[in-house]
Amino acid sequence: MDFWKRLLNIDRRIIYLVIAITVIVPFFLPTGWPINVTYEVKNIYDYIENLGPEGVVLLSADYDASTLAELQPMFDACLRHCFARDVKVIVMSLFPQGVGLAEISLKRIAKEYNKVNGVDYCFLGYKPGGSIIIMGMGSNIRIPFPSDYYGTPLKDIPMMKDINNFSDIDLVISFSGTGIVASWLYYAHEPYNQDIAWGVTAVMASDYYPFLQSHQIVGLIGGMKGAAEYETLISKPSLATSGMDAQSWAHIMIIVFIIIGNIGYLAMRKKERRM
Repeated sequence: MDFWKRLLNIDRRIIYLVIAITVIVPFFLPTGWPINVTYEVKNIYDYIENLGPEGVVLLSADYDASTLAELQPMFDACLRHCFARDVKVIVMSLFPQGVGLAEISLKRIAKEYNKVNGVDYCFLGYKPGGSIIIMGMGSNIRIPFPSDYYGTPLKDIPMMKDINNFSDIDLVISFSGTGIVASWLYYAHEPYNQDIAWGVTAVMASDYYPFLQSHQIVGLIGGMKGAAEYETLISKPSLATSGMDAQSWAHIMIIVFIIIGNIGYLAMRKKERRM
C-alpha cells in the first residue's frame, strides 16, 4: 500500500519534467511514425504537382505569431513544393504581422532552391483593406499593389509581366487562424471563379469541410497534422512532422499516467476494504 500511496502522491513537478522530456526529445530524435495523408491535403498537392513552369500560385500569409506553430510549417511546405516544381509564386498577406513571418521563410526557402526574387517569385507584402484588396486584385493586381514590398514597380518585375489579375493565377492558398480565409471565397472564387485552398488551425478545420464537399475550395490543410501530411507528400519532413512525434509521445505519456493513477487508486480502495 505504501508503494501505491507514494505513487499517487508523486510530486507533480516530476510529471511535468517527464512530459517536457517527452515533448523535447522527438525534435532531436524523430520517431518516424507513418503519417496518413488525407484527401483534402492530397488535393492541394496534386493541383500544384500538375502545374508546370508556367503555373502561378499565390500564397497569402494571413496569420500572426499566435498561430505560427500550426500555419508556418504548412506555408513552408507549400512554398517548397512550388519551388521544387518551378511554379511561379506570389506571396502576400492580409495581416500586417504576416509580412515579417512570410518574408523570413520566403528568403530562406528561396535560397534552398536557388530562386531569384522577381524572376521565380514576387513578394507583394501587406496592404490594409482585406476584402477590398482582394476585389482590386480581381480587376487588376496593380491597383492595390502598384509595386512589390521592396518598392519595385510591378511593371519592372519580369515575373509579373503577364500577370494582371486572377485569370492569370492558377491557385490561391490562404493560411490563417481567422475567418479571413472566407474573404477569398466571397471575393475571389465566387465573382472570378478563382481556384482557392485554405490552410487553417486544427480547431477551425471542421467548420470548413462543407466548403470542401461543395467543391468551392480545392483542398484544406488542417493544423499541424495537415502540415505534417504535406511534408510527407513532398518528402521534406520538418517542424510539423517532429511536432506530431512530440504530440503523439506526450499523449502516450498522459495515458500512461492516467492508467497508473487509476490502478493505484483501485489498489488502495481494495486494501482499505480489507482493513
